[in-house]
Amino acid sequence: MTLSAGTSIKFPNLGIDLADIGSFITVFGFRIAYYGMIIACGMIAGYLISQWQAKRTGQNTDLYLDFALYAIIISVIGARLYYVIFDWDLYKNNLLEIFNTRNGGLAIYGGVIAAVITAFVYSKIKKMSFGLLADTGSLGLILGQSIGRWGNFFNREAFGKYTNGLFAMQLDLRDVSSDYTTSIENLTARYADKPDALQRIIEIREKVVTVDGLSYIQVHPTFLYESVWNLCVLFLLILYSKHKKFNGEVFLLYLVGYGLGRVWIEGLRTDQLFLWGTPFAVSQLLSAVLVIASTGIIVYKRMGIGKK
Repeated sequence: MTLSAGTSIKFPNLGIDLADIGSFITVFGFRIAYYGMIIACGMIAGYLISQWQAKRTGQNTDLYLDFALYAIIISVIGARLYYVIFDWDLYKNNLLEIFNTRNGGLAIYGGVIAAVITAFVYSKIKKMSFGLLADTGSLGLILGQSIGRWGNFFNREAFGKYTNGLFAMQLDLRDVSSDYTTSIENLTARYADKPDALQRIIEIREKVVTVDGLSYIQVHPTFLYESVWNLCVLFLLILYSKHKKFNGEVFLLYLVGYGLGRVWIEGLRTDQLFLWGTPFAVSQLLSAVLVIASTGIIVYKRMGIGKK
């Protein structure tokens, strides 16, 4: 086994310098990306906590093993499709690249949508409550998302705009997107219909710092924000699950909790996926819609229960 040579990732205002952070290992000549390994760990952890929740609530745990086998595969496909659809310009001239996920390119919401569809079909086949299945699976979803975000750390992606705050993160300029090294003319052409994103990238470029002769961009570690936020949501869902009023409520609260965090965090990012031909970040809009819709359903259901 061989580790890839890496560069430093620094958190200067915390006094942290992580040296030689690579992005893959090589086993018998085959390259295995840390991104993929972390996503896999997230899936396994998500399955285990869903199993724990199923046992805790007196359900048949075997049903969740079968469900996980289907949901994991279909969710990965959904996550990739979502990413490709909303960044089609990157793939339209090289269709084979669609199948290359080693360097990232999985959108969480695509995976969530695919998992929900799978859960609905599975619940009908097994004649079980979709709401109960979704409640149990939502714990696995949020834990998997929290762990999976660390794949972005190793890929040097999913970071935010420039900051000099406490958690400011410095990434070697050689490791990040070509947006930070290409000509201003090319950059402006690419982001012609996304002025806010363009301005954030330009600000990062203008504030590149030099440390020991190497150039670094300095940005918000939004992958870290989301990972910690998701852990907090998980903790609250576990606490609340014993007090839910109806099947499906925990899942709806997951959508509210995750969505609120995503609205905020997505607003900081520089590598958002946009609705075609618009300056609107698709995941931010979807998050806002899900927060409003899920809150409305919870209120409606609880009012109905209160009248009984």
